[in-house]
Amino acid sequence: MRLHKLEVAAFGPYVRREIVDFDVLGADGLFLLHGDTGAGKTTLLDAIAFALFGVVPGARGEVKRLRCEQAEPDDVTEVVLELTVQGHRLRIVRNPEYQRPKRRGEGTTTQQAKASLSWTGEAPDGQPQEGVTRIDEVARTVERLLGMTADQFFQVVLLPQGEFARFLRADTTEREKLLERLFGTGRFGTIERWFADLRTERFREVEDRTKVVRDRVSRFAQVAKAEPPEEEQSEWVSTVLREATAEVAVAEVTEREARGIRERAEAALQENLAAAERIRRVRTAHVKLTELAEQAEQRSLWATEIADAKLATGVVEAAALFDRLDALLDDAERREAGRVRELVATGHESTDAVVADLRAEAGVLREEAGALAGLVAEAEQQRRDRLRQVELGKAAGVAAGQVTVIGEKLSTVPQRVLELREKLAAAIEAEGKLDGVRARADELSVAIRDAEALPAAELAVRKADKALRDAVDEHQLARQHRLDLRERRLNGMAAELAAELADGSACPVCGSGEHPAPAKPVDGSVDEKQERAAEETEQRLDLRRQKLVTAKHEAETKLAGLLEKLGERTAETLAAESAEVRAQLDMLSGLAAKKKPVQSAISSAESEVVSLTKERQDAEKAVTTAETEGRALAELVLEREHRLEVARGEYPDVAARRAHLVDVVTALDALAEARTARTAAQGRVDEQRGVVEEALRHNEFETVELARAAARAQDRVAQLEQQLSAAQVDEARAQSALSEPELFGVSPDDVVDVETAKQAAKEARTRSEAALVAVRGASERARDLDTLAERMGSAMAELAPVEEAYAELKALSEVVNGRGQNARKMSLRSYVLAARLEEVALAATARLRTMSQGRYSFVHSDAAGARGMRGGLGIDVLDDYSGTVRPAKTLSGGESFLASLALALGLADVVAAETGGALLDTLFIDEGFGTLDAETLDIVMNILDELRAGGRVVGLVSHVEELRQRIPTRLRVRKSRSGSTLEVQAG
Repeated sequence: MRLHKLEVAAFGPYVRREIVDFDVLGADGLFLLHGDTGAGKTTLLDAIAFALFGVVPGARGEVKRLRCEQAEPDDVTEVVLELTVQGHRLRIVRNPEYQRPKRRGEGTTTQQAKASLSWTGEAPDGQPQEGVTRIDEVARTVERLLGMTADQFFQVVLLPQGEFARFLRADTTEREKLLERLFGTGRFGTIERWFADLRTERFREVEDRTKVVRDRVSRFAQVAKAEPPEEEQSEWVSTVLREATAEVAVAEVTEREARGIRERAEAALQENLAAAERIRRVRTAHVKLTELAEQAEQRSLWATEIADAKLATGVVEAAALFDRLDALLDDAERREAGRVRELVATGHESTDAVVADLRAEAGVLREEAGALAGLVAEAEQQRRDRLRQVELGKAAGVAAGQVTVIGEKLSTVPQRVLELREKLAAAIEAEGKLDGVRARADELSVAIRDAEALPAAELAVRKADKALRDAVDEHQLARQHRLDLRERRLNGMAAELAAELADGSACPVCGSGEHPAPAKPVDGSVDEKQERAAEETEQRLDLRRQKLVTAKHEAETKLAGLLEKLGERTAETLAAESAEVRAQLDMLSGLAAKKKPVQSAISSAESEVVSLTKERQDAEKAVTTAETEGRALAELVLEREHRLEVARGEYPDVAARRAHLVDVVTALDALAEARTARTAAQGRVDEQRGVVEEALRHNEFETVELARAAARAQDRVAQLEQQLSAAQVDEARAQSALSEPELFGVSPDDVVDVETAKQAAKEARTRSEAALVAVRGASERARDLDTLAERMGSAMAELAPVEEAYAELKALSEVVNGRGQNARKMSLRSYVLAARLEEVALAATARLRTMSQGRYSFVHSDAAGARGMRGGLGIDVLDDYSGTVRPAKTLSGGESFLASLALALGLADVVAAETGGALLDTLFIDEGFGTLDAETLDIVMNILDELRAGGRVVGLVSHVEELRQRIPTRLRVRKSRSGSTLEVQAG
């Protein structure tokens, strides 16, 4: 990746459009962004990051305030970056989201973020030649071309303030997260989670199978009615099974004995029952024969009664039918007389006519009544129409009154709606201004607090500047003193070596064993102790100077931020402006609060207009409809009245005339029917009278009354016949029973003891059934125990391999996740990251040894952390002067900068190799070069020269004056009240 040109407009402190030509700046491979504190040097790096990824690094990215606060409302905040990646030159244009004043009205509106990417030349394969304009597509395209995310880019290309040293100071957990993002080792974390999930799944399986074993042991113990032992359960199961088998055998012997006793007792009982039954049958037969002999006379009377009843049946039935027909004749005569009276009541006199004449006359009158049916309906309609005429007249009058009242109401509504709309417009206007005024009030509150903090910030800068100047002077004096002491010690080194010589020992300089003229100490010579004390003093003063540099930088940054925010405003002007804004805010809030009530009132008024208008239209329509219908109805009533007057004749109306005709027809029909029924009834009576007389002669009865006296009901005859038949059957059955061979010799007076035999059989049956139940229970218990023992053994056999497999998986999972037998507490992911970190440490050590003049080297530590924390990602520093390994956090300020820079460059080399190698042609460093002394700064510059010698362009961001003399071309940033400006200077 190589940058060509950067443009910023209304971005950060830059009000106008500023252009940085990296082709000119990077021609020599190394350039400097120089300027005062707060001038906007780091903002250029933020602009590069924003153009590529849409974010800025570090804590500045969390604020999300990229627009210049001094920009004009119509100025567009924009960043343009031209660069070459993988042989393709592209141009990226981004605009952040920001608030700007509305072009119409008051308040602010949101200017949406935009982004575009276009190609200068041929587009890569798979990319549209016209470029992309969606923000997410631009981000994905940049990440795909660079091969790294924003976090990786900030670690290996753009090293912002306070960021690239973070890796050196990070603990194991934070360093693990950073390395994982840089090297994309998330898949190893997936493997760790897979092992953990599989372990959980297998553990559930072990628990399930263990539960099955416990349940089956518990069930076996429940059936065995014994508590299972903790150990040697197999032997316990065998003992229980043997005892159950023995219990079955004992129960079977007892059951066989009880069954024999029961069989003998039941045989004796059956013999006694059979003898008792024979005696009972003999007694029953004798009793039945005695009873039948006593009933012989009664049975003879029953036979005579049955014969008489059968002869009288025909006579009685014929007489009964005659009585019924005679009663029907009487009814028919009464109905005929009643129909005659009904016909006379209608005014008709033809009561003696025959049936045919009655029916003919009824037919004529029925046709006349049918002809009047239609006119009856018209007469009813005529009555309803006259009533309708009256109702229509009233309805027309009421509707006309409603039209007048509604018109008066409608005349007052428009003026009321106009007044409400004026109030609504004022409320909407106030609501639109409210957000802007409220934001302005909040902004003024913040500005007032900044103005109040300004004097204290200015005083802090002055104090920090004075303290730093004093500390620099003290450090320079201490450094010069250390250098003087070292030079004096070197001058007297010969005497120091000679003091350690002894006769016969080899000289460390020439190797001779003879020392004819050893050097003598001179005045003012320095020993090692004095030099070490001077070095410690210099280091202590240098540490104090570094702290004061940081303190001054923080104070200046805070002051610059306050000045940048306040501009030309003072605390007094801000307070006055805030009071005006607060008053305006109260006024606008009051107006805006009336918006909803006014809207509701307008809506109600508009609804009222719509409702009243509809009501008036309905009323007008009702007047017209009533008048039209009334005129049409009057014409129809007049025309119908003539027809009805002719049809009713001498009757009050047509319905009355038709009703009279219907009554006469009904009476004629009824009389004809009654007269026909009476004639038929008379014929049937005469016929039945002859049938009765013939029945009396045939059955030899003189009168009907004698026949009825001899008659019996069918139930009585059937009962007598059944009693006679039953007596004959009983007599035959008793005689047959006494003649059976098995009853020969049996007397009705014999006695057999059955109860004693029953009691003995019952007791034997009870003992046998109890013994059988005991056998079945013992057998069932033995079978259940055998089955449960088999299932329990099967469950234990299935559990054993599952437990072994889980134990093996658990041990492996703990090792993969950094626990258990993993002595270093390194997870698989940490192990992979540790290998990458070891590569980084090796790459960074080459540069750190050069920067520290061979004193420091990075040491990768895979030891476990304190209190069981995971290991594998530790970085320590080997100090060759003392030969000890020390934590990186113990380095001084300048040493920390060297170590952080070396580690960042080493990390960049390794990540570059991972992402494709030759992509990273440009590198930016924005970090504290002011913490380095002149000698160390020379070494660092040599390292940076090596980077540019390899084809890279290195950009430094610093306000250190000494760098201005070392770098031939630089970009200077000037800060003023009107905004920062860029100036390219050639050295």
